[in-house]
This record gives sequence, C-alpha cells and structure tokens, in this order.
Amino acid sequence: MPRLEDVRDALAAFPPFRERVGAYGRTEEKLDTLQINIGLKCNLACKHCHVESSPTRVEEMSRETLEQCLKVYRDRGFSTIDITGGAPEMNPHYEWFLREAVRAGARVMTRSNLVVYDEPGYAHLPELWAELGIVVIASLPHYVKKTVEKQRGAGVFDPAIAQLQRLCELGYGKGEGAGPGGTTLELDLVFNPNGAVLPPDQGALELEYKQRLAEDFGIVFDNLFVITNAPGGRFGRRLLQTNNMTKYMNKLIGAFNPDTLEGMMCRSQLSVRWDGALYDCDFNQAVELSCLNGLTIADLARDPSLPLARDIAFANHCYACCAGAGSS
Repeated sequence: MPRLEDVRDALAAFPPFRERVGAYGRTEEKLDTLQINIGLKCNLACKHCHVESSPTRVEEMSRETLEQCLKVYRDRGFSTIDITGGAPEMNPHYEWFLREAVRAGARVMTRSNLVVYDEPGYAHLPELWAELGIVVIASLPHYVKKTVEKQRGAGVFDPAIAQLQRLCELGYGKGEGAGPGGTTLELDLVFNPNGAVLPPDQGALELEYKQRLAEDFGIVFDNLFVITNAPGGRFGRRLLQTNNMTKYMNKLIGAFNPDTLEGMMCRSQLSVRWDGALYDCDFNQAVELSCLNGLTIADLARDPSLPLARDIAFANHCYACCAGAGSS
C-alpha cells in the first residue's frame, strides 16, 4: 500500500489549488465551529475513509485534552461543537463530553456510522442524544443495501436502517417540536460516492433519498449532505494503488467551481486532532497539514489572547471541497 508521503507527492504534481482561492485564502475573523476528532478507533474500515479509521486504531483524545477544548470553546465564542472520529462514541469520555458541551451552551453535532450501537455498551446512546438535543449527522452512503455494503462491508446496511428507524421513533427528523418535551431533533445524512467518481447533485439526491427511505423503511430526516471523496488518507492510497489518482484529480480540477470558495468549511472553523494538534479541517488532518504554526489546543487554552484567524493551509486535496456544487 502506498505511503502518505507518496500520496502527497502525487497530489503536488497537479496545478496548485492555493493559486485558485483569490480573496478566500484566510479564515473569517470570528469562527463558528470547533470541530473535534476525539479518536480514530471505529468498528468499520470504510474504503473512502480519509482519516483511515478502523477497529485496530487505538488513538483517542484524553479527558485533559477534551477539557482544553471546552475551555477554548467558552473563551473564544464558538457556537457549535462538531464531534467526529473514527466512531466518536468509542472514546470512553464521549458521554461525559456530550453533557459538558451541552452544559457550556454549544450546539452539539455528533457524527455516527449508525452501526456502532450493535456493539456492547453503546445501545443506549440514541436516547441520550434525544435527551440532550444532539444534532446527529449519520453516514448512509446509499439507500440500496448492495451499494452500501460494497463500500462499508457486509452486514452493515440492515443495522443502519434499524438505527435510523429508532431515531425517528425518538422524534428525530420529524420537524419542530417532535422530540421529548417539545424539542426539535435534527437528523442529517451523509452521502459519499462509491469510488473515484464525482457525486450527483445534492438537491436532487436528497429528494430521492427522502422518497425511497420513507417508502421503503418509514424513515424521515432533515438534510442530506453530499461529500466528494477527498484524495487523501485511505482513499488517496487506494487511488494510487489502482493507478486512478491522475484520472480522479483531473475530474476534480475540471469540476472546480469558484463560487464554492466563500463557503469552504475551513474559513469558519478550527479542527482539533485527537492529540490536540490544530488543523483547518479533518481533511488536512489526513495529510498532516497543520495550521497556526504548530500551536496546540493546550496552547490556546493557556493563552486566550492567541489569534484564531489565520491564513488557511491549502494543498491539492482541497479540490474535492470545491468541485461542482462544493462539499464543505
């Protein structure tokens, strides 16, 4: 399997993305989202995973680092905490952190592969999400079983559908006031293409998902986010291994849309790796492209005067976020 260095070298051979960004090469002065990757362990090993999560990964964020994240959230006026992984639920401090983040006043989003709840010790989490009003962003690469299991592995589709049905029973995806005590519980799904292809139009695919999932399984949800596979991490290695990197990059570059630059997620967030290292986004985590001159979340927690606004660290995997309608 090609190394990370091989992926970076291959990407560097294409026209520099940073030359395309114009006036959008710097973050907003006020950041909205603190994205926190709390660990790389996952019960799945999906082919498209840019952070290369799997059951064998052991990296996880410590409670001390999570406390530093909370302090920076409170000190710097973020409004949203976006919890990701891996399967973030597998971090032993996950439940404590959910409660503390809600107590701090954050709009809390958690990413989920939906099938971790079949593992011992996790079955109760959907009820906890509903209790706390957590926004759930769940990966469902398609509404057809064969397509999903080709990408994520055998036996994952039926449990994912069962968990979505369970979330709907709790009031998720059903609109304003449908949750416990009249709360509104947001359920969003994420689509990734299966392979080295560009995704379809988000609006049209969302309508298709909503129709098929409702008709076939009685599932409702709020939004579908269509994500272009970034050519880094496990997916980037696979592109090199199968001699598809050049073809895929040419597709991304050919589909570059300057209208997507203003809305790039890196312009309004700060991303924290499991060890406290700082990045513009988790795609940059995958290629080890750090920001803020190597500062860590511990540095920011110690010194609230350190600036967060910054020049963004771009590389050519960033073409994925600006292809077509964009996927930030």
